[in-house]
Amino acid sequence: MMKKTGISLIMAAIFTQVSAQEKFHSDALETVATFGKSMAIGLTVTSDNRIFVAFPGYNGDGKYTLTEQKDGKVIAYPDKKWNTRSGGKDHFLRVQDLYADAEDNLWVLDSKPASQGSVFGDKTEDTEGHFKLVKINTGKDCVEKVYAFEDLDKSVSGLNDVRVDIQKNMAYLSDPGQAAIVVLDLNTGKTRSVLRKTAFTTADAIVLNYRGREMRDSGGRPFSSHVNGIALTKDFRYFYFKPINKKNLYRIETRYLADPELPDTELRRNVEDMGAVGITHGLVADSRGNIFLTTSESYSITYRSPDGKLHTLVRDSRLLWPDSLGTGTDGYLYFTCAQLQRLPQWNEGEDRTEYPYAMYRVKLP
Repeated sequence: MMKKTGISLIMAAIFTQVSAQEKFHSDALETVATFGKSMAIGLTVTSDNRIFVAFPGYNGDGKYTLTEQKDGKVIAYPDKKWNTRSGGKDHFLRVQDLYADAEDNLWVLDSKPASQGSVFGDKTEDTEGHFKLVKINTGKDCVEKVYAFEDLDKSVSGLNDVRVDIQKNMAYLSDPGQAAIVVLDLNTGKTRSVLRKTAFTTADAIVLNYRGREMRDSGGRPFSSHVNGIALTKDFRYFYFKPINKKNLYRIETRYLADPELPDTELRRNVEDMGAVGITHGLVADSRGNIFLTTSESYSITYRSPDGKLHTLVRDSRLLWPDSLGTGTDGYLYFTCAQLQRLPQWNEGEDRTEYPYAMYRVKLP
């Protein structure tokens, strides 16, 4: 449990809202690449510092949805066929998240929820979502396996982020649509939805506010997301998670998540409340046990060190909804900014995006 001093530290790190005109830059923040009008969300980094970036909507001026970043350019990955618009099993539809596991396999979460499960505020005629998890061998640059989530309730699911535990051969996914954690057995392909609609996985009635503007849709409904950002420690012991619209961070030991015989009541008893960390989106763990969190209302990235203290890594007005993160062995934390709060659906039809979309990096502590 986090001590009171830890909460005080994070509250001190969250600065007051700035005016719409104020710009503040940090010398610590470096721009790695820009992507024009293409929103980048998924990002991950392998142990040899290969950087993969996903563009979920084929939107803007982007050609592809899954790419490798090389020298400031993006290249279709693993090939152009997988990046051709199609609903087929060997094509990406809408890549939402990426994760490079401990053996440098690239796991690609292809997720296009139905309206009921979407957190983007977009509307679709589909009554069921379309989901698959694709395993790519980055050594051979080829797809090895595809998981179709055949036993998942696709009418309400909204699979968002994925982490892979190669020790237990399990994948853990956040599902804000169900307000649950989905556990995928990589041996059998079967899933379990756990901790569904608990106090740990459901959003609070918090309205996000950016520079004095509340994040609401055309009907006045505020943005809200149940369990969303997740992180898996490098030793595979702990799984961290939290809803966006909730201040507290939670964790559970993976040995409990991976046990199919453990009832949900027992799972709930083993969830640990790690204290208040603010409104966050993406999470990632590094090799030292730090948990990084993107705290968008204060335009910053913070991290929780193993001693339970919270620190500000970087604060910059360009951090507009910082989301997916990846830690490189080169000593940098890489991440993208989705600028979700500036999309037309949250601004009475006005596109307030600050182009170009970009990928940044900052030195790890």
